[in-house]
Amino acid sequence: MPALPVLSGRETMHVFAQFGWVSVRQRGSHIIMVKEGHIATLSIPDHKEVAKGTLHRLIRAAGLTVFEFINGYNKCK
Repeated sequence: MPALPVLSGRETMHVFAQFGWVSVRQRGSHIIMVKEGHIATLSIPDHKEVAKGTLHRLIRAAGLTVFEFINGYNKCK
């Protein structure tokens, strides 16, 4: 499995936006994203660094693989 990059909450949000996720609101330090046709919502912490375990959980909840997420990140750079 490829290693995940260290990302901020805003960078993470931009990568998920490439896969159709839309930011609908921000409550405190968390950005809430939804996608049409998905039951799950993503709650992304708006921190300088998102913990690796949290990032893995978000990727899994979004229905992506780590490889797909990293490819999306590379396109976003």
